[in-house]
Amino acid sequence: GDRVAFRLPVGVDAVVAYRACWRIGAVAVALHPAAGSHQMGEALAQAGPVVTITGPDFPPVGGVHPLALDDLTAGAGAAPGGPWSETTTAGTDAVIMFTSGSTGAPRGVIHTHGSLAYKIVQLTEAHGLTPGDCALVPSPLAHVAGLLHGVLMPGQAGMKTVLMRRWDPEAALGLIEREAVTYMVGPPTLFVSLMDCDAFDPARTASLRMISCGGAGVTPAFCERAATTLGAVVKRSYGSTEAPTIATARFDDPATKMVHTDGRAFGDARLRVDADGELWVSGPELARGYLDQTDSRAAFVDGWFRTGDLATLDEGWVTITGRLGDRIIRSGENISATEVEQHLEAHPAVLAAVAVAEPDERLGERVAAFVIAPDGFDLAACREWFTRQGAAPFITPERIEVVEELPVLASGKVDRMKLQARLMEGEPAAGSPESDR
Repeated sequence: GDRVAFRLPVGVDAVVAYRACWRIGAVAVALHPAAGSHQMGEALAQAGPVVTITGPDFPPVGGVHPLALDDLTAGAGAAPGGPWSETTTAGTDAVIMFTSGSTGAPRGVIHTHGSLAYKIVQLTEAHGLTPGDCALVPSPLAHVAGLLHGVLMPGQAGMKTVLMRRWDPEAALGLIEREAVTYMVGPPTLFVSLMDCDAFDPARTASLRMISCGGAGVTPAFCERAATTLGAVVKRSYGSTEAPTIATARFDDPATKMVHTDGRAFGDARLRVDADGELWVSGPELARGYLDQTDSRAAFVDGWFRTGDLATLDEGWVTITGRLGDRIIRSGENISATEVEQHLEAHPAVLAAVAVAEPDERLGERVAAFVIAPDGFDLAACREWFTRQGAAPFITPERIEVVEELPVLASGKVDRMKLQARLMEGEPAAGSPESDR
């Protein structure tokens, strides 16, 4: 039951770290390989691991003295293998993964062995995967998608998985062609960059047969383009760290449902939409809860998980229409607007800040920020500040608009929808003395 944290790049070492934890009955605490010192410090403070294992690029975190992977493995060959833990059951905690919370602090999501085992069996069947398939996995293994497809899928389906340390479309084309990759999962940005790559040729992706896409920007137009260009079945899926792939389509479902909805529930999973339009989900694949019990009580209610997403249901098929919260999903990464705002407002030049999602053709969404900064504040200063703060690169704003005031609702809250509308319409912010796009 001890917690063992690790921050390792995508690769075999991370897979072994997971399985080694489970072999001895420990809980794996997976840390994003791109996480900065700020996120790392908060995550480790919540999880309280007995040890933190890292590669050579671990950022400095106060009070944390990591164990280098090279030192851990130096004498491993001579050490006898220990027995499998006899205390592990379906209800035993297996992993803690972190996702953005509404307060800006990362939320530690706890999954059991039972929830993960149920999900991987179901996914294998829904996607029609067999030992003859091969998956290309560019997702960080600290993501639930990376865990499912990079760590658990090979054992369940008896199939090969090819791991990518970082996404590179030209390298991906080479791997798809050389390894005869048949299956991929990821946000649209991956596949857009693949199709737009100078080295792309349809013959190089001829082995692909199934692509499952989730996150912002999974539109019917994208699905149809990807299916035609890549020569594969392309379908939408919906899920989160707390409820992984809670909705998808089977490999043999109608093509219109795969493209125009985000899927349906399978097995014992259930979906419902409340009076406010929020999607609630339930099923054996749900996480046990969060490390913070206050967060758990608010989100996990009587066996249901409140997703915070707006949706419609039509004869069991769900379509996501928006979000209640302030999450920004950039190339599959969940980013808390609150966390971005906290970093911005910590800068001495910034009096107030609001972060919103700006639609982006390649990334789905990117972080845009409106700031009140009388003495000026530009994108270069923003990037430098976020680096100094130890923030992950993917949460750093990619557009800064300096404004004299922020629009507010009658309640006094900032009118985020008005700011997003300005971005959608390509309008400069009202009263903007300067902007950096």
